[in-house]
Amino acid sequence: MKSKLWVFREFDPFHRAALAQALSISSASASLLLARGVTTPLEATSWMSQQMPHDPFLIPDMEPAVERLHQAVLTREPVCFYGDYDVDGMSATALYLSFFGSLGANVRAYVPHRKREGYGLNAAAVQQLHDEGVSLLVTSDCGTTSHHEIGLAKQLGMDTIVTDHHQTSEAMPPAVAVMNPHRAGAQYPFRGLCSAGLAYKVVQAYQMRYGEAGLPLESLLDLVALATIADVVPLQDENRGFVQQGLVQISRGARCGIRALKQVAGVVRDCSPETIAFKLAPRLNAAGRLDHALLGVQLLTTDSPAEAQRLAERLERLNRERQKIEADVVSEAVEAVNEQELPAALILASRRWHVGVVGIAAARLVERFHRPTVVIAIDERGVGKGSARTIGGFDLYQGLAACQDLLDTFGGHPAAAGVTVQESRLDTFRDRFTAAVAEWTCGTPAVPTLHVDAEVQLSEVTATLIKEIGAFHPFGAGNPEPTFAVKGLEVMDSRTVGEKHLKMTVRQGRSLPFDSIGFGMKSLLDRGIPARTTVDLAFLPELNHWNGYDRIQLRIRDLRISDQGTA
Repeated sequence: MKSKLWVFREFDPFHRAALAQALSISSASASLLLARGVTTPLEATSWMSQQMPHDPFLIPDMEPAVERLHQAVLTREPVCFYGDYDVDGMSATALYLSFFGSLGANVRAYVPHRKREGYGLNAAAVQQLHDEGVSLLVTSDCGTTSHHEIGLAKQLGMDTIVTDHHQTSEAMPPAVAVMNPHRAGAQYPFRGLCSAGLAYKVVQAYQMRYGEAGLPLESLLDLVALATIADVVPLQDENRGFVQQGLVQISRGARCGIRALKQVAGVVRDCSPETIAFKLAPRLNAAGRLDHALLGVQLLTTDSPAEAQRLAERLERLNRERQKIEADVVSEAVEAVNEQELPAALILASRRWHVGVVGIAAARLVERFHRPTVVIAIDERGVGKGSARTIGGFDLYQGLAACQDLLDTFGGHPAAAGVTVQESRLDTFRDRFTAAVAEWTCGTPAVPTLHVDAEVQLSEVTATLIKEIGAFHPFGAGNPEPTFAVKGLEVMDSRTVGEKHLKMTVRQGRSLPFDSIGFGMKSLLDRGIPARTTVDLAFLPELNHWNGYDRIQLRIRDLRISDQGTA
């Protein structure tokens, strides 16, 4: 197993020293701030403290949106909250239902079926909702590009409010309001909100304008935290505060649906972003992948512990089924890749694959082959629906935009996107998209990189440093866990524990010995490093609680043979 390419962040040492002195923090922590674009003591104080919320009325079309919603509340006209089938869409829909339902509004939810209807608004659903008496349609995580469907709604006499955060370069549809911070000319200072975050800003604006709320707004932040982490939007600006507060509620199980979901997932400790990303979100997403995402909305809005338990157990069964289907798809996709002649991008398609797991499969292939990847499930009509994932630096949205004449539809973000393409156009699409990626890489295959925040001496790794790192929580997209590097380490002891984890004791010169753990790294020999070789270590320092004691442990990100000689 090869080491990654280490990329050290470069800072002016005098600037770093001045920042460290002004804030009374270590040089290593000052490096972390600079790596996040925080360059002054004032910015640092703001960044590490609770971010003040921005004025929600700076979001495009917020004024007409809350005015139209207020009219619906007063007249009790039928309102449908129409969400996407992922965690963000479910959470935003649940948030809207909870808030406006608490005001006595006449509310209901609609989430399209992934396989039968596909992503976003569809004309049949708009017609059905009109026939059932709905006069106001509020979308979550979709709608910005739904010109035809929103035009149909308008012809039928229905008003539409769009809550969406997908990128777009198009003119806006004929809705009462299109609340999307990515709109051209948008004045909102932070573009990183997910759709549940946007929905929270809507209810915040509603309360500010009309002074009405049937429940504390803070009680909705668990939904915002779920969506923010699951949708991999940047944990910066307002999102940091949303997630910090939301994790507290999730940890104590304030919402009975989340409490039941934690129970079936075996979560007993306080929840972290990793808990949501790897335990809770996959179970919620399983509803939309294999069954119907309304199950997730019902779980997030029920007040009945018995119903919550029933729904959570159903999601657990669906998630286990999803894991099996995913493993089969990934296995087939890997077999289809010729590792000897890897192209700049991977575009893989099959009529055997389940459309509900193509996004996960694409992510797995990116991890393995380090290439932008599109995985497509083709239906019996020859229509391919796929998901795309990318490596750092390549903007998927722009890459797909270069192929838009070959696609039925596409949309998403720089890091994740969805496509619909005819099977007959797959080869042409594959060639053009691959060419776009090859041009971006200048013909040189991208290699996995590891960004190192700072090189330190082992003597600098102290309990104080770990405490300072705690101020940077929560970690996630846009605010990754810190990575430090130390060079020229003597490996005092090395062994494999639990069959696949590398355990080492290291020291630098005459420093104290430090324990380190590399999960899934097996042994030094598996990584091509002979015994008694001096190594460089990239790591995150943390406290390991064992037998009543806290000891500093280095969680290994990567290691390589040092150029500073052998022991």
